[in-house]
Amino acid sequence: MSYARVDEEKDVIFFVTPDQPAAAKTEASAGSAPAAADTAGQAQQAYNEETGEINWDCPCLGPMTQPPCGDVFKEAFSCFVYSKEEPKGMDCVEQFRAMQSCFREHPEIYGDDEDDDDARDGTDAASRK
Repeated sequence: MSYARVDEEKDVIFFVTPDQPAAAKTEASAGSAPAAADTAGQAQQAYNEETGEINWDCPCLGPMTQPPCGDVFKEAFSCFVYSKEEPKGMDCVEQFRAMQSCFREHPEIYGDDEDDDDARDGTDAASRK
C-alpha cells in the first residue's frame, strides 16, 4: 500500500512498498497527495509546466527579479526555461554572461563572487594571488 504524507505544506513524501506494482508507484507519484500540497507546491515554483508561465513573484527567486539586474536575470531565466537545446540552455549562454556581468557590477547587492567561492573551498583570495 502506498500513501503520501505532507510535511508543513512544503514537502510531499511518498511511501511505496517493494512488492507494489509499477502502475501503483506511478499513480502514487502522479498525485494522490492532498490538493493543499499541490497548491502550496505550485505557489513556490518559479515555472508552472501546466500553464507555461513563469511566476516572477515566487519567493524562490528572491531579489533576483528586482533592479538593477532584474531585467537581465529575467531574460536569462526565461531563455533557460523555454530552451529546446540539449543540453538545456546551451542557446542562452550570452544571456547568462550578461547577467553575470551585471551581478559583478553590483557586488553590494548580489555579493562578491570570489568571496562566495572562497567560503566554499576554505581558502581566501589573498592566498591564491
